[in-house]
Amino acid sequence: MSEELPQQEFGFDAWAEARVKAKGSPKKGKKGTGSKKELNEELTPEVHEDHDPMRDGQGPLRSMMDVNYLEYASYVICNRAIPAMEDGLKPVQRRILWSLHETDDGRFTKVANIVGHSMQYHPHGDASIADALVNLTNKRYLIEGQGNFGNIFTGDRAAASRYIECRLTPLARNEIFNDDLTEFVPNYDGRKREPVTLPSKLPLVLMLGAEGIAVGMSTRVLSHNFPELIEAQIAILQKKPWSVLPDFIQGGLMDVSEYNDGNGKVRLRARLDSSQSGRLFIREVPYGTTTESLVSSVEDAVRKKKVPVRAINDFTSEKVEIELVLSPGTKPEQAIKALYAFTNCETAVTGRVVVIRKNRPVDSTVSEILRENTAQLKEVLRLELELKKKNLLDSLHNKTLVQIFVEERIYKRIEKCKSAEAVRTAILKGFEPFKDKLIREIVPEDLEMLLGVRIRRISLFDISKNRKEIEGILAEITQVEKYLAQLTRYVVRYLKQMLKTYAKVYPRQTEVTTFSNIEVRELTAKELKIRFDAERGYVGHAVDGDVLFECSSYDKVIVASKDGHYRAGPPPEKLYVDGEMIYCAKADRERVYTIVYTDPDYGFTYMKRFKTGGFIMDKEYRCAPEGSKVLIFEDSDPKEVYVKYKPSKGQRIHQQLFHPTDVLVKGAKARGNQMTAKKIARISVTKPRWWKESDDNHRGHMM
Repeated sequence: MSEELPQQEFGFDAWAEARVKAKGSPKKGKKGTGSKKELNEELTPEVHEDHDPMRDGQGPLRSMMDVNYLEYASYVICNRAIPAMEDGLKPVQRRILWSLHETDDGRFTKVANIVGHSMQYHPHGDASIADALVNLTNKRYLIEGQGNFGNIFTGDRAAASRYIECRLTPLARNEIFNDDLTEFVPNYDGRKREPVTLPSKLPLVLMLGAEGIAVGMSTRVLSHNFPELIEAQIAILQKKPWSVLPDFIQGGLMDVSEYNDGNGKVRLRARLDSSQSGRLFIREVPYGTTTESLVSSVEDAVRKKKVPVRAINDFTSEKVEIELVLSPGTKPEQAIKALYAFTNCETAVTGRVVVIRKNRPVDSTVSEILRENTAQLKEVLRLELELKKKNLLDSLHNKTLVQIFVEERIYKRIEKCKSAEAVRTAILKGFEPFKDKLIREIVPEDLEMLLGVRIRRISLFDISKNRKEIEGILAEITQVEKYLAQLTRYVVRYLKQMLKTYAKVYPRQTEVTTFSNIEVRELTAKELKIRFDAERGYVGHAVDGDVLFECSSYDKVIVASKDGHYRAGPPPEKLYVDGEMIYCAKADRERVYTIVYTDPDYGFTYMKRFKTGGFIMDKEYRCAPEGSKVLIFEDSDPKEVYVKYKPSKGQRIHQQLFHPTDVLVKGAKARGNQMTAKKIARISVTKPRWWKESDDNHRGHMM
């Protein structure tokens, strides 16, 4: 099935069209072609005696599953999760706004009432509608709320829908509705009509942003600043350079160096205030976090000793204010770096722009969407001007008819008419001498309008007033025609007026800047102290004993034992080594280690220089054969190794000096170079006291 589907085409119709093209057109019948029944019949293979549909997986159930799954996927993608490019709304949002438009009288309405009204169009539960309405209200552009709609900073939920009220904002009321330009379809039960899309003049998909997970795809469009979008649309119409960047109501700081026109990543940071000594204040939180989640991340970092904070106080209400009391002696700059490195004070958000365009999901970019929305704005304004011109012409026609009807006393002709048909005929004959003054032919609706003229209006008819109204209409028609002739200039003027009205209402909240990378290892280089408790045989950062070294929690620690095995892993909290540990330090795959060990089989002593290379965490490796005894384990290149042998009968050489640089660097598993077959009494990498300068110092040679 999958190889026959054209890329980015979804839904039964598109799938059926692709299958028909691949297999040939279905046969025509009395009921036409292309129906689901006919397509299922056409797709069902003929059954032969030697045909086993279960063997090749092409039985009737396969065809039914293909169709049903694609219909389900099409529904989820187009009718639930992905917003439309045309008006930037998901179906539930569109139905909520349409319900508000239908019930709009300028006053606040109970959210529960709007939810109930929306259920006439949205075949899902009231909870999902209420949540979507609260979410739209908190985005502030389209719905104005009254009451507790939750807190986007703290994550607190809204009150029950029966306790809160809402209404359309002036922006939504004026810029996204026009009943005469709206295409309607029957709702889910066929009792009412709902809009396919709204004739929006706003780039709503970029203003509101969107997130959704559908079948096999997802979308995340980041919200943008409304006035900046208008400025960009003006630049598009004037063919000037432009750019738009995300903006979030939570505020904060933002690095957009990897934004990639909506399909990349933005890095976000909280706004920190260090004006008070010994304290930091979080004034704004990054998008995608709340004060609760941020405080929780700080507490977790404090427990892990990554952030030098000793107290946290959250005073957030209408504005974010979190007080962090720093540990004594901590510099604010150091604490700020730690907060950005180890807590939700810095986050990253990745965008992926997927929208429904002409009833199909498409991958897009912010630039493409804004250009499409600008073209749509131009078309909607053109249609509104055409509609206004038509209404003005109708009004002019009606006023001209009434003027002639009254001035020429045509109404006198119907006084003696005995039937409705005679009345209509008399009026039409009366207007015949004045046809050149009319804009169009007289239709039955015009006659009904004239017959509805009241006697009082005839008696008090003001000829000069009517003529002035006609002149005013003619002037408006001339103005509309001028706008239509210079449509681009008209759209630019319209956008500039919108910008003048709303620029101060919706200022930018998120500051665009560039972040410097924080070196986490450098910041935490002395985070942990690895200690060794020789008495109890433990090593780790939660052990009491002598400090071996300091390290970061991001470092790897290598621990080697006297029998020649070693392992590397995260810094241990408390590791039992039972007095067998010979070496413990930060691991470095490029570091050269020097070891001297005694072979378990013959008692020969070997020297080896090696690199560990890569390793798997906490897996045991060997750098000497099993059963060996490691005499020296060094992580540096000692210049000399001093060896004193045990006394033996007839032994002439009692001590030797070896140079490790004579040995080539090998892998950890390689065998070392043989130093000696004699029994070693003492060995050292520095000149020891037992070394006798008076004896003949024989230089050792390794095999």
